[in-house]
Amino acid sequence: MDAAPKLAKVTKILGRTGRQGGITQVRVEFLDDSHRSIIRNVKGPVREHDILCLMESEREARRLR
Repeated sequence: MDAAPKLAKVTKILGRTGRQGGITQVRVEFLDDSHRSIIRNVKGPVREHDILCLMESEREARRLR
């Protein structure tokens, strides 16, 4: 498990998911390593160029179908 939270910038909104659309799937790029990007699920309002504080940075969300 990571010792410290990682900061990541939202680069693209991929879509809405969840039973009632309350989760947004986004592609994020890590600020400390700009070549690394992963897909995450975010609860609540989010826009492109927002900065997220990820407590866990290894897990990646499955893509929407």
